[in-house]
Amino acid sequence: MSARLAIRDLPASEFDAWDRLNAASPQGSPYSTPAYLDALCTAAGGRFRILVADRGGQVAGGIGLYERDTPAGRYVSPRLLLYYLSPVLAAHETKYPSQRTAREIEVLGALADALAVRGYGSVTLKCRHTMGDVRPFLTRGWSAHPSYSYVMDLTDPQAAWGRVEQNLRRLVTRCTEQGITMTEDDDFAAFNRLHELTLGRKGAAVYLPAGAFRAWFERLRPAGLCRLYHARMPDGKVIASQLVLTGAHLLSHTVSAAADPEYLNLGVNAFLRWRAAESLAASGYAGNDLTDAALNPVTHFKSQLGGDLVMCHVLEGPRSLRWRAWQAGKRGSGEAKRIVKRLLGRGAE
Repeated sequence: MSARLAIRDLPASEFDAWDRLNAASPQGSPYSTPAYLDALCTAAGGRFRILVADRGGQVAGGIGLYERDTPAGRYVSPRLLLYYLSPVLAAHETKYPSQRTAREIEVLGALADALAVRGYGSVTLKCRHTMGDVRPFLTRGWSAHPSYSYVMDLTDPQAAWGRVEQNLRRLVTRCTEQGITMTEDDDFAAFNRLHELTLGRKGAAVYLPAGAFRAWFERLRPAGLCRLYHARMPDGKVIASQLVLTGAHLLSHTVSAAADPEYLNLGVNAFLRWRAAESLAASGYAGNDLTDAALNPVTHFKSQLGGDLVMCHVLEGPRSLRWRAWQAGKRGSGEAKRIVKRLLGRGAE
């Protein structure tokens, strides 16, 4: 450790260098790029900064922070369309694992210390599965719990096809024989119609209001940070859509997949997932993170695609006293509302 680490906010003039570090890092992702964070802030509100640990003028690691405001102060947390909020470490070339570990521990510890004095009410990070050592956070009073996802290995498409369960392969073949095709284009309206339809059917909120979501997409697609795939009937009708984050990193990320319920029995979801994977592999992507693996039928479907189950760490820093008081007040207010509702209900009996 020849020079001490210095913590600083990265200026815009160094964003290109950060993008190169992020693209080469095992912990990197499109979520950590300034262009992506800026598009999200524009569409959803909030602000971002890139906090880095610098040694002798060289960035050793950092993290893209997405900040929002509450009555209890600023906080940092993932959200819809920001699945990972992960530290990113620069590669350290050495034949000694002990030296690499020591460097990573130093960088992560410095970032944790910096976050502790930034005045945040709450900080939640979601690490890529490639960051397995979270001890520097735990020793500073952070808590950690696991989260899971599936990652498809696309380095050998033929081998990847062999890992897809036989029934799904049959559905892909059947859709192809029926003239269903995949297109990659900018038909956002078709995607968003299915997105809203699918989430409404499940009782879940849409990721963003339609106008803001379109603005997000129109910022990212020309920058090469996302791709939109559609499954189309022979007459051109879109019956399924898939939105994928891309970029310079070799791992792509599926952020939304939706389908018209009228055509689900055709196996169109399996068809589009696989055809999109083929397209990503042909573009040089080594894998696709299918995003999330909570136990439900969708996750079972993801497992059938032949991905590897990976474990990620969700890290939560110590909350400020003001934040804890605000949260307690919210819980108390919610309980009071439930009591009043129950009393009013009894009065109507």
